[in-house]
Amino acid sequence: MTTPDVFLSYNREDQAVAARFAEAFAAEGLNVWWDTALRSGEAYDEVTEAALRGAKAVVVLWSPRSVVSRWVRAEATIADRCKTLVPVMIEACERPIMFELTQTAELSHWTGDASDKAWLAFLGDVRRFVAEEAVPAALPVTAQPAPVEATLKPGQSGSAPSLAILPFTNRSSLADDDVFAEGMVEDVISALSQGVNVRVLGSMSTAHLRRGATIDLAAIGRQLGVRYLLEGNVRRIAHNLRVTTQLLEATSGEIVWTGKFDRPLEELADLQEELVTEIARNLDAQVYTLEMEKALKKPSDLTAWEAVTRGSAAYRQVDELAMQRALDEALRAAAIAPDYGPAHAAIANAYSVHYFLASDDDPDEVRRIRGIAERAIALAPDDASVLSAVGSSLGYLGFPEEAVRYSQRAVRKAPGSGSIHYNHGFVCRILGRHEDALFHLNVAAQLIASWHLMWAVTAWRSQSFSELGRWAEAEAAADESIALNPGFGQSHICKALACLHLGREAEAPDHIAAARRVGLDRAPAERYFRRVGMNSPRLEADIAAIRALYAQTEEEA
Repeated sequence: MTTPDVFLSYNREDQAVAARFAEAFAAEGLNVWWDTALRSGEAYDEVTEAALRGAKAVVVLWSPRSVVSRWVRAEATIADRCKTLVPVMIEACERPIMFELTQTAELSHWTGDASDKAWLAFLGDVRRFVAEEAVPAALPVTAQPAPVEATLKPGQSGSAPSLAILPFTNRSSLADDDVFAEGMVEDVISALSQGVNVRVLGSMSTAHLRRGATIDLAAIGRQLGVRYLLEGNVRRIAHNLRVTTQLLEATSGEIVWTGKFDRPLEELADLQEELVTEIARNLDAQVYTLEMEKALKKPSDLTAWEAVTRGSAAYRQVDELAMQRALDEALRAAAIAPDYGPAHAAIANAYSVHYFLASDDDPDEVRRIRGIAERAIALAPDDASVLSAVGSSLGYLGFPEEAVRYSQRAVRKAPGSGSIHYNHGFVCRILGRHEDALFHLNVAAQLIASWHLMWAVTAWRSQSFSELGRWAEAEAAADESIALNPGFGQSHICKALACLHLGREAEAPDHIAAARRVGLDRAPAERYFRRVGMNSPRLEADIAAIRALYAQTEEEA
């Protein structure tokens, strides 16, 4: 097959528009591939994948139909990874969030006029891609650089752990399930690449293993340069499809996590979307939890990434000891790698959490912490984790309008990260955008259900529900937060306020007493709720209620 200049990616319902683009490109002397070019007897998936990866320019036609197409999104993801993506809007729609920041031509109006200025500008973009030397879709495995983990020396920054997804095995012996199994691998890779906790290899790195037996996992891990391997299989059982996965540590071959997912077969496309989300969510959380526990047990020779991860683990609690431990680990990370942006972001975050929870107003301290956050951004302006941590810090310091700009950029860069949705959610809550806050906090809860900070997710949800007057939900979220972390006194106060609004006034003092028992006295409680409620129309009423309840418990004591 001749390598195409242009690969057209589109939804089948937009075929008439795709034909217009194909004819116009051909008229300009460009070699165009689109799926009507398939000859009878050719294997659809193999020929399409070869054309997609070999094309010099992949033109994705975005429309309300293509943005929800799993195939178009997968093709766009591969093109983006290969640096060949040239997207164009053919109808008004919201693009998938991971492509929102990609420059996209607007040709909704175009009917095929070869002299149209917007068309000529877009054609010029395509020609520039075609004229450039094509970037290889993937290097042979043996030509890849040595794994970071193997070459890293103490004092270097390090990075998130690496993962390769081996081709899934079809155990149903049905040709349709071959396509499903291969699509699962691409979609899980795409989903994981939208997070920050795992570095995942592209599928071409493991494609050569498709028909071979995977025996020496350690050798494969060394060859690919990864710390973890995921393997899986697909099998039909009666009217269900079962996907079984297992995560292995590459060097030892030890199975560190297994997952089994059963779904009915009626709606195969929706089924795959659901399974991909569930597998990616579990996998991301499992890998990060494993790495966190390893970092906590490591006695010396830490990388900066490991030190930052240890600091994150400290926030399982928010007492003075935990906050000091988080700060110490962030400072350690900066000492290991002085120009490591995430280390400075973690320092700013540790200081700002302490200021938010335990310090009186101090403009000089706020300026000092802001300076650290600005240093982090200067070092790593496009790092999603840095943008998120800086947004979090600015939110804690009382600048939610600025904070939300950073945290929203982080969400756009890493829409699959639960921790990044969490940070954006609580900043939206402080800003007073409670529906937005709940949306992102709910996404966080879905993506990182077993996260060590789920108590904080539920605490912020409780506060947003209360601001919306949804008191039963506010109480339920407060109960969940208390169950996960009974030492966070602010959730006990949220519970007390919910009792007042639900007509159970007699219960409220008991929950204030519980807040007192975990060390939250009236002054810091009032300061906390003033800071989180700085944009709340109910602020003074809530403060008055808190004061009255504390006074009542003092009298009873």
